[in-house]
Amino acid sequence: MASPKGWASNITSIASRIYFLLIILQIPLFRVPCRSGMCTTPIEVTSSQLISSEIFPVVVVKAFLYPGAIANGLIKNMTIPRWDNLLDIYNLTDVKEASAMTDLQRLEVLAGSYFSVAGSLVGLLKPGRMSMFGMLLVIWGLVKEGILGKPLNTDPAKAIYVYPTMFLALICAFSSVKYDVKKVVRSSQARPIAKPLQSSSKSKLK
Repeated sequence: MASPKGWASNITSIASRIYFLLIILQIPLFRVPCRSGMCTTPIEVTSSQLISSEIFPVVVVKAFLYPGAIANGLIKNMTIPRWDNLLDIYNLTDVKEASAMTDLQRLEVLAGSYFSVAGSLVGLLKPGRMSMFGMLLVIWGLVKEGILGKPLNTDPAKAIYVYPTMFLALICAFSSVKYDVKKVVRSSQARPIAKPLQSSSKSKLK
């Protein structure tokens, strides 16, 4: 029978892998305006910002996009997209000329997407809190934009939307926090029983 510590470690590992697949395969989590048009995944938000700011080489951004592009191509029309057409597929060719106000108005979603992508990669080696922090930032940004703020666009196709898969990603992000899970397991173990002091017991005998 597996120990509680081993069971908790397995849950953390499985959650980290599921979260990684949700991010890297670009499963739609939300819909929000971005520099490339409408972004539905943290990788799309991150890629549009990286291409426009030229922080990383284009080949690195393509490496993040390609696994999801292959998955989407096989699901939609059973074809594998070409490496050279990735920027065209994601509408990133003219993203440098796009207005930066779109990202500045949604800093929480942008920062949360960065943390979500980085957390999914780091979580494969060492699960931590980066994924959870990223998801919370994204959710707060979407809530702030959709509920607390006034929508600038009334077109349903361009309105902010949260897919049900977002809740799955949030659960996996929380479950992949290895430190907190171990702490709970340690606290559930047997606690030492306090023993009376020898001096006090001797004084009672006298």
